[in-house]
Amino acid sequence: MSRFVRFQSPEPSPLGIHVGVFGLVNVLGRGGGLSAADEEYRVRTNRWFDDAYPDPSTVDPLVYDRAVNPEAVAWFKVTAASHLVEATRGHLDILDRHGVAWERVESDDPGRVVYEDEHQVVVVPR
Repeated sequence: MSRFVRFQSPEPSPLGIHVGVFGLVNVLGRGGGLSAADEEYRVRTNRWFDDAYPDPSTVDPLVYDRAVNPEAVAWFKVTAASHLVEATRGHLDILDRHGVAWERVESDDPGRVVYEDEHQVVVVPR
């Protein structure tokens, strides 16, 4: 079993990163592409995640700074993943309904760790 799991776009963005599940759904929501029910779900669930789990960028404002940590992305720790994967299922369903491709990626070594808490790591790919 791998130590880390991530849900992301299968193709990199113009910035060279594989956008994560939350970013993909947020792009749809901010662009007005979601139904009222999906938008309500997105806002409510994002708020729940914000309240339940640390935001790495509030702990270290430079964690996602592209000059300091280029291509930094977050991965769930598998030890915490079962409940996080379940909580993320609704976001994946939204992507499926809108034909937005995503993939589940697992790794024992996703990159150089620049942030870590009990649920996640933020890494810069090697």
